[in-house]
Amino acid sequence: MITITTAGAERVTKFLETRGKGIGIRVQIRTTGCSGYAYQLEFVDVVNEGDTVFDSNTIKIVVDKKSLGMIDGTQLDYKIEGLNQGFEFKNPMEDAQCGCGESFTLKS
Repeated sequence: MITITTAGAERVTKFLETRGKGIGIRVQIRTTGCSGYAYQLEFVDVVNEGDTVFDSNTIKIVVDKKSLGMIDGTQLDYKIEGLNQGFEFKNPMEDAQCGCGESFTLKS
């Protein structure tokens, strides 16, 4: 299961309203960076065959089959800290992040 906090849901709702279309967000894992994996968010207009859809705080979160195994149990949040703001992933399967925070490794 993937969930989103109230703050995260409010931010996604604003993005979707500004965009003018979309049924939710897609959360994916891609291979990249110095640690191996990175999170990717994008808007969803259509659910693909094999996708899993979670409803959390009125937001549809769509995850492909490959990514689900690496992020099951993750909570998505939106944080504002000083001048920095962005989505934060609390993934129980994450082992460590690289120094720049852009990529991560998974627990064995």
